[in-house]
Amino acid sequence: MVINPTYLAQRTRSSGSWDIAKRRVIQSYRQWLRSAPEIQQMYSLNKPVSELRTKMRTEFERHRYVSQLPVVDMLLFQSHAEYQETLNYWKQLPHVLKYFRPEEDPNAKLPQNFMTGFLEGRN
Repeated sequence: MVINPTYLAQRTRSSGSWDIAKRRVIQSYRQWLRSAPEIQQMYSLNKPVSELRTKMRTEFERHRYVSQLPVVDMLLFQSHAEYQETLNYWKQLPHVLKYFRPEEDPNAKLPQNFMTGFLEGRN
């Protein structure tokens, strides 16, 4: 396997208007969705592609109401860095599976006290 560190590399750029930012967000979202089958195969995930795509959508939806253009640009940069690391296989399986932990669910119930959290295996 040949390692090409510039594969999927992009220049960092800032959006001049909300229209450009919206276009870049949609482009990034589509890139993630199209690569879901490849990610499933590369990391030998035992999750269906539909579940991967649903998780990708929830990650994008988490930042839906960001109202500052520089913050959107920073989130786009982080998204592309994650995308590049994932498709270049620079991540290991636990790095990918961390998105599916129950603690990542915003509706997850936190432990009532330290001891119950400790016994559940939470840090």
